[in-house]
Amino acid sequence: MIRRIFGAPTPPLPVRDRSKEGILYADGFPEAAIRERAKAGAADAFPPAEDYGQALFGAGYDGSDGAGTHLPDDHLDRLRLVPPVFVPQRLAQLVELAREPVYRDVRLETTIGGFRSTLPVYLSAFGSTEAASVALGVAAARQAGRLGIPMVIGENVMPVNSYGRLEADAERSLLGRIRAYHKEALDSYGGVVVQQSTEDADAEVWNLVYSDPNVLPLLESGRLAFELKVGQGAKPGLGGMTLVDANAAARLTSAYLIDPVFGGDQVLRSSSPGTFTEEILRQQIRLMRNNYPRARVWVKLPPARDVSAAAQVAWAAGADAVSVDGAEAGTGWAPRAFLRHVGLPLGECLLRIGHDRNAADASCLLVSGRMWEGARVAKSLALGANAAGLGRAALIAVDTDPEHGLVNLVECLALELQFLVSALGKYHVDALDVEDLWSPADR
Repeated sequence: MIRRIFGAPTPPLPVRDRSKEGILYADGFPEAAIRERAKAGAADAFPPAEDYGQALFGAGYDGSDGAGTHLPDDHLDRLRLVPPVFVPQRLAQLVELAREPVYRDVRLETTIGGFRSTLPVYLSAFGSTEAASVALGVAAARQAGRLGIPMVIGENVMPVNSYGRLEADAERSLLGRIRAYHKEALDSYGGVVVQQSTEDADAEVWNLVYSDPNVLPLLESGRLAFELKVGQGAKPGLGGMTLVDANAAARLTSAYLIDPVFGGDQVLRSSSPGTFTEEILRQQIRLMRNNYPRARVWVKLPPARDVSAAAQVAWAAGADAVSVDGAEAGTGWAPRAFLRHVGLPLGECLLRIGHDRNAADASCLLVSGRMWEGARVAKSLALGANAAGLGRAALIAVDTDPEHGLVNLVECLALELQFLVSALGKYHVDALDVEDLWSPADR
């Protein structure tokens, strides 16, 4: 599957001047490493080939990965993947193949929230932030379709940028992203997930999508889902936030909180966080299943202290997937205090949900939060997640190369996953388990 989907890596792009071209940047995130990966593809899973035979490589003891990249200290980073000596699953694979298994025998195809996916990765929601509202959002959609992975379209895209049936600038719209994805979608793989918040509900986003003839092919092939947004990682407890000019603020003032906190022409536009109790969440999911019976139901949760209880309520009510943003997640505008001090780390979310989750349950758990390479994804899967979402990394990748950046990034991540799963003596990505992890706390 990997050989069929991914093509040869594209040639390196010229270095661009951020200050002149206004390209994206992500402080505190391994932006340079992601841009290299978006250019080099799978080759970036290794040190530079020209250093072979000269440089000595090993994990650093200074909080880095040995290549000078600083590693933030969180629970997932402190975990280590630990291969065993005895590998009965490798023996079973040897018997099936009639030869010694290799890493390319690891199967990455899986099911994500009811969708068939080429690997356990999906494109996270970007929302209506300016960074994704123009060419990058559409470029990411095209490449996600080509990869055969699901794509989530974030909240407020339609109320802010329109639906896209009649507007000249249709690419900025909700329908523009759906069309871009579907045009290059891999047959029978992936799917489009349309997120809705309080303001989206007022604009009847789901009703428009569900009844649109342009979306019918996705609906008929079982590749459409609606996601109820309960919260987000960058600012749990708050709604979405963007900066708009005075003209846009005047147009949006009836639907959003408009706050001139910055002075001048820039205005803060804020969404309502919504009001939820267990019963409200339960009834919302039941309403979704009743009103849109042919669409899958996803629920997005913030890294809240009761995230596990909320996940159990969502699954019991019939959600096809629950996605959890860790405090490390987010692509949108957020107050600094929230980025530094609010919300549970993703590792803690996974531990809490895993403690309460029935191992025999077929429920689907999706996670996001500083995902960009195979090891962090593998650790999340071993802790019970079914797939990981790419947010900031995806935007940086398509900003680096609008045609191939995301494909290259995912190609490298997929190869790393095959290396890691094979080393653990397993040959399907779904076989990862907590036994594959070691924590310093275990000592």
